[in-house]
Amino acid sequence: MNTEKYFMGVDTGTQSVRVVVTDIKGTVIAGDEQVYETFYPQAGWAEQKPADWWSCFNEAVKNVMSSLSKEIRHHIQAVSVCSTSSTVIPVDEQGNPLTDAIMWMDTRAKKEMKVINATKHPVLAYSGGEDSVEWMIPKVLWIKNNQKDIYAKSHKIIEQLDWMNYQLCGVYATSICNSTCKWNYIECEGGWNGEFFKQVGLEDYAEKLVLDVKHVGEFVGTINREFADHYDINPEMKVVQGGIDAHIGMLGLGVAKEGKLAMIMGTSFVQLAFSEKKLNLNGIWGPYNNAIVPDQWLLEGGQISAGSIIKWFMREFEMSAHENPYGYMNELVAKIPAGSEGLVALDFFQGNRTPYKDANAKGVIYGLTLSHTKAHIYRALLESVALGTKNIIDNFEAQGCPINIIVGCGGVTKDATWMQIIADVTGKPIVVTEDASASVLGCAIVAAVGSGAYESFEAATTGMVKEAYSVQPNKDLYATYQGVFDTYTEIYENLKDTMAK
Repeated sequence: MNTEKYFMGVDTGTQSVRVVVTDIKGTVIAGDEQVYETFYPQAGWAEQKPADWWSCFNEAVKNVMSSLSKEIRHHIQAVSVCSTSSTVIPVDEQGNPLTDAIMWMDTRAKKEMKVINATKHPVLAYSGGEDSVEWMIPKVLWIKNNQKDIYAKSHKIIEQLDWMNYQLCGVYATSICNSTCKWNYIECEGGWNGEFFKQVGLEDYAEKLVLDVKHVGEFVGTINREFADHYDINPEMKVVQGGIDAHIGMLGLGVAKEGKLAMIMGTSFVQLAFSEKKLNLNGIWGPYNNAIVPDQWLLEGGQISAGSIIKWFMREFEMSAHENPYGYMNELVAKIPAGSEGLVALDFFQGNRTPYKDANAKGVIYGLTLSHTKAHIYRALLESVALGTKNIIDNFEAQGCPINIIVGCGGVTKDATWMQIIADVTGKPIVVTEDASASVLGCAIVAAVGSGAYESFEAATTGMVKEAYSVQPNKDLYATYQGVFDTYTEIYENLKDTMAK
C-alpha cells in the first residue's frame, strides 16, 4: 500500500465549512475552518448564500494548502464533500443560484409535506412512513407553488452537496445518500417513482431534479483545472461522491456495519445504524436502501433537543457568573443519586423527532418538591436526554436491530459526567473517537475508498479511525434507571393528548 497518498475531506456544515487533508492512516496533516452566516427572513425560514459557502471554502483551502509541501499537494488523490440536507437551491444552466439556499432547518414547506404524506404512497414505507418538512421534495414543491417565476427559470433544483461538486468538477450528480434519505429514491424498487411524483404534484420531476444518482465513493469528475492550478494541487485529483454530513460522519466514527450505533452528540442528537436486513421500524426514519454502504440498510433516529436543553439551563439559571459553570454543576450533580431523587424530565423542548415523531410534544420537569435544588433539575435534564436516547435504542432493538456499542462524537463527549449518565441509562458502552470532526474525517475516508487506496469502507474505517477513550456502563445504575425510564414513558403517554392542545 502506497503510504504517500493523501485525501481531502470537506464538510459544509450548518455554521461553517471544514477542510482537512489526511494521510492513509487518517491522521490530519492540515485543516482549517471558516464560518458563514445563516439568515432568518421570517418565522420558520432559514437561508444561506451559496457564494458564502464558496468563498469560505476557498479561504479554508488556501490556508490548508499553504501549510503543505508541494509533494503532499500533488499526492492528494481525491476529494469528497458532505453537506447539510436538504439545503435546496434553484440554479440556472451555468449553476448560478437564482435565490438564496433554503436551509435544511427551514420549515416553510409544511403544507407541501402534508400533501405528500396524505397520499400514503408505498414509497413512503422506505422513509419511516412519511416525508419530513426538512426534506427535498416538500421544498421543491414549495418553490413550485410559491416562487413560480423562479421555478420556471430554474435549470435544476439541487442540494448544497450537488452545487459544491458542480463547482469542483462541472458535473451535475446527486448522492444516493441524499436521494434515498431525502428525495424518495429507492434503488431496490427501480429508483425514481413517476407515479409518486405525479400524485404529489411534481410530474415534471425529471426536468427539474438531478436524476444521475451516484453511490458514496463513486467517481463524479476530475477537479477543475483552474482550481487545481490556483492552489497548485494534483490536477488529476478525483472528485468522488459524498453525502449528508451526519451520515458520512458514521464512517468517520468507524461505523460501517450493523451492531454499532453512530451518535452525533451536540445541540441535537442523531442516531444512525446499519442493518443487513430490511427492517420496517415504527418510530424510526428509514429503512434507507444502500444509502451509504453497499448491501446495508440505514436506520435513523434523532432527538431535536439535547445540548440545547443544557444551554437553556445555563442561561435561565444565570450560571455564567461561575468561571466554569459546567464543572461547577457537575460537582453538585455528583452528590445527587441516579434518578435525581424522584425528579424526572422529558427532553421534548422542541418536540420529539423519534420514536414518537410528535411535533406537539413538550418539555416537562415532573416531581418537584421543596427539597429539590437547581442541581436536581440539572441532573434530571442530563438524565432526560439519556432517557430519550435509551427510548430510541430500545425501539431499534425491539424491532430487530441490535445495538452492542455506541460510538459518539460532538460537544457532549467533552462532558465526562453526562457521558457516564448516558452509558448508565442505556446500558451500552460508549466509544469516543480521537478525531471529533467525524463528518470531515468521513469525507476523507470516502475519498480514500473512491481513489482505490482502500477496497471497502470497512477496511478504510479500520485503517483510518482511532479510538480515544471508552465509557463503561454501571450495571447497578442501569437497573435503577429502568424504573426512571418507566416513569419517563408513562409521563409522555399521560400528557401527549394535553400536549396536542
